[in-house]
Amino acid sequence: MITVDSEVLQDIAPNMSGRKGARQKSIIAAIGEILQPTLAGYQIDTRLRVAHFLAQACHESDGFCTTEEYASGAAYEGRTNLGNTQPGDGKRFKGRGLFQLTGRANYVSYGTALDVDLVDNPTLAGGPVMSLKIACEFWKEHKLNRFADTDDLITVTRKINGGLNGIESRRAYLIKAKAALARLAGAAVTTPDAGATPVLQRGSKGEGVAKLQAALRQKGFPIAVDGDFGAATELAVMQFQTSKGLTSDGIVGPATWAALG
Repeated sequence: MITVDSEVLQDIAPNMSGRKGARQKSIIAAIGEILQPTLAGYQIDTRLRVAHFLAQACHESDGFCTTEEYASGAAYEGRTNLGNTQPGDGKRFKGRGLFQLTGRANYVSYGTALDVDLVDNPTLAGGPVMSLKIACEFWKEHKLNRFADTDDLITVTRKINGGLNGIESRRAYLIKAKAALARLAGAAVTTPDAGATPVLQRGSKGEGVAKLQAALRQKGFPIAVDGDFGAATELAVMQFQTSKGLTSDGIVGPATWAALG
């Protein structure tokens, strides 16, 4: 698994200023300190899994600017489907966390899973660190890794949102997350000596990419030979790597070149 920290979150998040920017900076710093081990503990440990998780978290938290719903929560009063059966439950158990945990029943469920009393201390769910852990528990409970593995933004969004609200924003953040993680993964690969085949990844351009695309076409992948390493080329590379038992990271290093022949 590549190392993910606050720098990755900053790459994905929108640029904010003022009080909102200060809050964003604080949340990103707190989450960044435990992001790597926490995600790994929930098997959110591939580029696609991390990208989908962070994209959804970024949207749900308004660009990592809040871990608490802006509205009062009064609209949830009396919502028995959320377990809000007592007076004041709507505001008390308003949306909090990276994925906006909402309703008494959910506070009970996730508090039990994490061994934290979120019913008597509901504001704990809005702490950046606890927010991350709750989001990971949600991800695990709804088995979202399997949908991230197939790059299924629609299903992941439906599982988190209940519909497709904000789908364009989520898609935009996913694109940014994939790009940020690709840069990290590429930086972790040792570049071959001069004269050897180049290390290529999404965003690369030139004759080396054209050579790669031509080789992939010979292997049966119907992609354009245009010298531009875009999404289609990355997907073809990952599928080829999987077929050869290589790490499916979309980065073309010595092992992938060798497999291509």
